[in-house]
Formats: sequence, C-alpha cells, structure tokens
Amino acid sequence: MGKLKDFMSRFWNDEEGLQTLEILLIIAVVVFIALLFRETIIGWVNKLIGFGNDNIDDFNPGN
Repeated sequence: MGKLKDFMSRFWNDEEGLQTLEILLIIAVVVFIALLFRETIIGWVNKLIGFGNDNIDDFNPGN
C-alpha cells in the first residue's frame, strides 16, 4: 500500500503533464474560433482560390 501511495503522491506533484494540458487548451480555443468564424474563413479561402485561378487563366507563357 505504501508503494501505491508513494506513486500517487509523485504522480500528483509531477508538473510534466501541464505542458500537454496547455497545448490542448490552445488547440481547443483555435478550433472554437475556427468554428465561430467558419463562414468568413470559407469565403476568404474561396476568394483567394478564385483570384489564383483567374491569374492562372490570364497567364500566357507564349507572349
């Protein structure tokens, strides 16, 4: 029983896992913001893709 108590005490006081938790929270915030503004982001990406397609269509390497 002493080994289990000692292990749990060391596990509880270990601060290595805090970095993982912080990264998960940052990812959660980024995903939430992306979902909140998804229509705006999709419109912006479509506009960029359309702009690129128009420029490719106008490009003529023969001139």
